[in-house]
Amino acid sequence: MNKKNVLPVDFMWGGATAANQYEGAWNVGGKKASTADVMTGGSHTTPRRITKHIEEGTYYPSHEAVDFYHHYKEDIKLFAEMGFKCFRMSIAWSRIFPNVDDKVANEEGLKFYDDLFSELKKYNIEPIVTISHYEAPFALTEKYNGWTSREAIDHYVRYCNTLFTRYKDVVKYWITFNEINSLMVPAGAFIAGALLVDDSGIFNNITVDSSQMRFQALHHQLVASAKAVNIAHQINPDFKVGCMINYSLGYASTCNPKDIIKAQKQDQINNMICGDVHVRGEYPTFTKRYFEESNIKIEMAEGDEETLKNGCVDFYTFSYYKSHVVGTRPEGDVTQGNVFGGFKNPYLKANDWGWQIDPEGLRYVLNHVYDRYKIPMMVVENGLGAVDIVEKDGKINDDYRIKFLREHIEQMKEAVYDGVELIGYTPWGCIDIVSASTGEMKKRYGFIYVDKDNDGKGTLNRRKKKSFDWYQHVIATNGEEI
Repeated sequence: MNKKNVLPVDFMWGGATAANQYEGAWNVGGKKASTADVMTGGSHTTPRRITKHIEEGTYYPSHEAVDFYHHYKEDIKLFAEMGFKCFRMSIAWSRIFPNVDDKVANEEGLKFYDDLFSELKKYNIEPIVTISHYEAPFALTEKYNGWTSREAIDHYVRYCNTLFTRYKDVVKYWITFNEINSLMVPAGAFIAGALLVDDSGIFNNITVDSSQMRFQALHHQLVASAKAVNIAHQINPDFKVGCMINYSLGYASTCNPKDIIKAQKQDQINNMICGDVHVRGEYPTFTKRYFEESNIKIEMAEGDEETLKNGCVDFYTFSYYKSHVVGTRPEGDVTQGNVFGGFKNPYLKANDWGWQIDPEGLRYVLNHVYDRYKIPMMVVENGLGAVDIVEKDGKINDDYRIKFLREHIEQMKEAVYDGVELIGYTPWGCIDIVSASTGEMKKRYGFIYVDKDNDGKGTLNRRKKKSFDWYQHVIATNGEEI
């Protein structure tokens, strides 16, 4: 074996999206508002707002997004043309249970996904379904303040039971929650459907926060995830259920032992608490001290520990976009990131949004996590958000995106050569979608350009970028020619 042909012949190449950023049709077919549907537009400098009701005249990007709901056949055909082996997507919970506590699932919503899965099967594209991707019925927030209430577990479990039963013969791979560990920081609070204060910024200016609330909500999600794993395996023993971690890679700023310990502690808290509960079925030992020092008291119901132990996932997935620096660096500027941030690394360059580009960090994470868990892994989010320019001849020459992805794929191959069991790769936003952090369209990730601007204007026409043909060739050669 050599590095060139190191990837397995059945490696799952594909792309990733999320319903709230892609699907649109927010009130069509029986669907009602999700938590994402009450988030206004924003920008890199202006934070999005969360509103308690839909304000007339206010722009909500998820309401139309890029209208996959009405373009799914066209888009899936393009994915197939690229050679996708798999497609990571999410199901909109509020399309299935619009009021969260509905006695009967919304048949029209289920039928939409029936048709979507049928279209994927037509092209032999394997769906990888995220059950809850940064959205829940807004009714869950209104009635229970989201995942802060234990009642959310039962509603989620009923939702999962419905999906597993309905799609037991068409979906094999499931992911319970997207980037579940985002609840480690205040920015993750509304991700759990917990409305902190009226019109608070989602990533900035959050004036009220409670670690106790967030970690209790996280515990409820972890219990719900474990229950979902058990139900899935009962309904179809061939189901594979995974977790999804927003990997926060922080390097120590110096070789000062204090900086080394600080980076280690951040890795443990941000990444390993959720990873350990999902994969090992229990909270790691270091959480006892962390909870004591942070004045966090997790309320566990009888049987929770047994549920976690019996609900371990089958595979581990994560998002990886950037890294940062942790420790003593008072002169260092802060770098932005996917929820988690830190100091800038002087050895790295950044994209237009300040996210530092670190391909070798992906190899480090793959080795680091696989050494700990020894279960199959997928990189289910990775990509470059950038402003793409349509040239006069209609072409979009996104060589910068090709360079970013090529360098990260090269490091994935190095990690596999190191011994990591990597089974799939789904770059984020394989088609242009709404940015979760800012609500913008100009922050584009896709191989396919969608004609829409930050104000929601445009034809929604699809157009191939230069990276489309490049990724098509990467897949065709199974990553040997990148």
